[in-house]
Amino acid sequence: MDIQHIKQIPITDYLQQQCYTPTRVQGIHYWYCSPLRNEGTPSFKVNTERNQWYDFGTGEHGDIIDLVCTLQHCTMNKAIELLTGSKQILHQDFSFGGERKTSKYKLEIISVQSLTNPYLLRYIAERGISLSIANRFCSEIRYNNTNRTYYAIGFANDAGGWEIRSPYFKGCIAPKAITTISKGTDVLQIFEGFMDFLSWQTLNPSSTCDTIVLNSLVLLPRIQEKIKGYKQVESFLDNDEAGRKSFDVLKQFYPSIIDGSVRYRTHKDLNEWLVSQSKVQENQPSLPTTKRGIRR
Repeated sequence: MDIQHIKQIPITDYLQQQCYTPTRVQGIHYWYCSPLRNEGTPSFKVNTERNQWYDFGTGEHGDIIDLVCTLQHCTMNKAIELLTGSKQILHQDFSFGGERKTSKYKLEIISVQSLTNPYLLRYIAERGISLSIANRFCSEIRYNNTNRTYYAIGFANDAGGWEIRSPYFKGCIAPKAITTISKGTDVLQIFEGFMDFLSWQTLNPSSTCDTIVLNSLVLLPRIQEKIKGYKQVESFLDNDEAGRKSFDVLKQFYPSIIDGSVRYRTHKDLNEWLVSQSKVQENQPSLPTTKRGIRR
């Protein structure tokens, strides 16, 4: 993974892995209470379009490598190792002046149950996902954030954490990890996020392939050894710069990998394509029926 690709790793994903949650989102700007120091009013901003951060309290700023250097008090080479190597540190509390603290914005699970919330069910339908598929792979998570209770769709990962999604929030409940679904086959499919995986299952409910859901491109190096034993591997990443660069990395891991994104080349991702197809079907006029008159 070259340095330019490393700099494309979303800062918001990295902060979520470290259990730092934005206090508010304003378009492309995500605001946090600074992970660099103690504060009560959020003054740490991430620009997701530029993938840059700025701490208004100290004037420090930079890309994701600069952030890791500052947080971990390490060199650039060590930061790159943490972001890409097997020694990557995830979900550990940061040390401020020798005192270990846990972010007060950490999400805490209250309950896990079957999907019943009508707002979540409506959101699933709006994303074109089959409810039976969603119930098969997901749960309804009730969680606490800053002393308030929320509901979200939860997708479990291999480390016991959850990817969570609602109409208003996208995040994770630590620990962060990939999700593997093994069916004992020699064919593997790789998805960037669980909504794309659910979309594929909606389109192909009888699929028997093994699956890896990355849950974040930052976890891509973790699957290098996992994919080597498969006879066929196909990836379904986003049609954006980060997705294309990640596919190039996958080709280094598995040279004969198939690029499944060609199936939805005119859309950002598989779920966006599924939603567009659902809308086309909804707008198609139904065939007129033959009316039979009353015979006299």
